[in-house]
Amino acid sequence: MAGTIYLVATPIGNLEDITLRALNILKSVDFIAAEDTRQTLKLLNHFDIKKPLISYHEHNKIESGEKIIKQVIEGKNVALVTDAGTPGISDPGEGLVKLAIENNIPLYLIPGPAALIYGLVVSGISTSRFVFEGFLPTDKKGRKERMDKLLDEERTIIFYEAPHKLIRTLEDLYSHFGDRKIALCRELTKKYEEIIRCTLSEAIKLYEDKKPLGEYVIVLEGKSREEKEIERINELKDIPIDEHIMMYIKEGIPKKDAIKKVAKERNLPKSEVYKYSLDIK
Repeated sequence: MAGTIYLVATPIGNLEDITLRALNILKSVDFIAAEDTRQTLKLLNHFDIKKPLISYHEHNKIESGEKIIKQVIEGKNVALVTDAGTPGISDPGEGLVKLAIENNIPLYLIPGPAALIYGLVVSGISTSRFVFEGFLPTDKKGRKERMDKLLDEERTIIFYEAPHKLIRTLEDLYSHFGDRKIALCRELTKKYEEIIRCTLSEAIKLYEDKKPLGEYVIVLEGKSREEKEIERINELKDIPIDEHIMMYIKEGIPKKDAIKKVAKERNLPKSEVYKYSLDIK
């Protein structure tokens, strides 16, 4: 009879954040698959847990994943842990989940800390709808393509970033999205936890004299209705005034009201706009 794979969420900083269920699972499984065995060993030693450890990370996930699946099929139970937080989110655990499903192996998540949720909640930016993007591509082309696809995203956008790449990422976000609100969350649940709530331009200025330290959760405000309306009006200004008026008339707006609307959007006197409506029946 096949064993079971448990994806165990571990603390993102403060070791007291681990759950009783997570500890019980770590104590009961036959072995533990870890993204970084040295990091996981610190956690296990803290709670006096002694279990065989095997490495499962981005560079060996195919070979190691097959070995793990083979042992589970033979009846072994395994706990998969990442360096910090919930396995399967922006780490190779996603691959093991797929392998387990393909082989009809029982799979359970032992929920717990997730840095993206922590950062979102404390950001002060809307939590009602959000999208998680993880790490942006490092190559220039892929990076631009990803951000281009997010230009019209109205939901709050969450990224992860390493300290040595933070400044470049802030500059790229500013050039693509303008001066939106942002929250920079670092060292979460640790002694030197810091939440910086500002705009992108303020964040860039801040790090002119401050070295980024720790792993970051970046929470970026989505495109606002006001921003979309401004873009729409700017686009309309590029079309001839008579076509602009006609566009609203076709929508069922009376000619007189259409003239007022166009005048307001183009910041022109109504009398000026009226001249362009004379040939419109």
